Amino acid sequence: MQKKLISYLLYTFFGATTAVAQNPIIQTNYTADPAPMVYNDRLYVYTTHDEDESTWFNMNNWRVYSTNDMVNWTDHGVIMSYSNFEWAKGDAWAAQCIEKNGKFYLYVPAIAKENNKPAIGVAVGDSPIGPFYDVLGKPLVQTDWGDIDPTVFIDDDGQAHLYWGNPDLKYIKLNEDMISYSGEVVNVPMVEKAFGKREGDPKRPTEYEEGPWLYKRNNLYYLFWPGGPLPEFIGYSMSKSPQGPWEYGGVVMAREGGAFTNHPGVIDFRGKTYFFYHNAALPGGTGFTRSVAVEELKFNKDGSISPIKMTEGILKPLATINPFEINQAETISWSKDFKSFQNKKVGVFVKAKKKDAFTSIKNVDFGTSAARSLFARVGTTHNGGVTLEVRSGSVDGTLIATVKVPLTGGDDRWANVEVKLDNAITGVHDLYFIAKGNAPSNILFFDYWKFGKN
Repeated sequence: MQKKLISYLLYTFFGATTAVAQNPIIQTNYTADPAPMVYNDRLYVYTTHDEDESTWFNMNNWRVYSTNDMVNWTDHGVIMSYSNFEWAKGDAWAAQCIEKNGKFYLYVPAIAKENNKPAIGVAVGDSPIGPFYDVLGKPLVQTDWGDIDPTVFIDDDGQAHLYWGNPDLKYIKLNEDMISYSGEVVNVPMVEKAFGKREGDPKRPTEYEEGPWLYKRNNLYYLFWPGGPLPEFIGYSMSKSPQGPWEYGGVVMAREGGAFTNHPGVIDFRGKTYFFYHNAALPGGTGFTRSVAVEELKFNKDGSISPIKMTEGILKPLATINPFEINQAETISWSKDFKSFQNKKVGVFVKAKKKDAFTSIKNVDFGTSAARSLFARVGTTHNGGVTLEVRSGSVDGTLIATVKVPLTGGDDRWANVEVKLDNAITGVHDLYFIAKGNAPSNILFFDYWKFGKN
């Protein structure tokens, strides 16, 4: 299954003219450790960021992506780095963000300068995409070891609960302010009844490894977690209380996908439940260059969960895209050979790394109001011959427009280009933006686009 899946995804990525797969959901960076959050009817996913060509967990910052339809994802870029915490010296590992009373709390693990051990910190922002600030100036909590992978959950009574830990599972109740806690750190009993039995390792009696995720459905509490030994599967435990005791439920996702780690994130969105995870399915993917993916999660009548497989993902969009408003070029359904960047001039943008690189966006609804022009913000460092083709349906589909990209000299310098369309466009289309030019690399950069009716 694992080899067939990766071969299928790579075929789709490299060879197919119309991308069918939606997993992994981000192709412009390596991402891992997904943490979904819903706010104002929009789904946000916070991720870690594996640096290109990493051969270890080379992770320096946290990123966030969002969607209105589960298919087209907007890249909001880096929202925080370990260096934003004065007490931290490195390792921006799995984090989670949650909203309470209009504030957004980002719980992160990092290595502390003081003792070279991991600790859990918290940053606060006024928006789901930040900016976030370390309001404590010190870790929220640090024990002897293993303080990574926090998960936070606010129950219906307003009480916030925080779990974390590898190899042991730890727990605290957060105070109303969300940046302090009451009582002592609880060491959750690591017993077979709660987390299954691990064979052949007396130091780790249960299958629990790391990366917990707390979720509630129909008055039952679920604790999802990666289980060992490596490579990890994802298991779950159930309870009638957010504090346990926990009862082992079984395997949600088996060992597959090419990465020896995994990390669950579970969220309800528009009447369905979605299960986020990571694998190594993108080109260059390994256990240290991972990619976030998503599946729909369904429950049995008794609340249990049947195992799910890694698939091509969510194929049908839940909403349409309005082409007559500014759409960011970093809002992408599927892409090939584009990378995401950001700077102070324009924020997040994408750059075509080679000829015939493309991005696509699904379910663009022109309605009956005929589009007659295209406006785009673009640039290039090459002199002449660089264009951005816009096509419908596939990379070799009907040509809608050709944007001649002027020499701007750098991605801090941009040009606004308007193109009149030969034929008016109506109806619903999947749009493809394809970079053309004879330059050897970094063909063009692309910030946003918009169609006009006049």
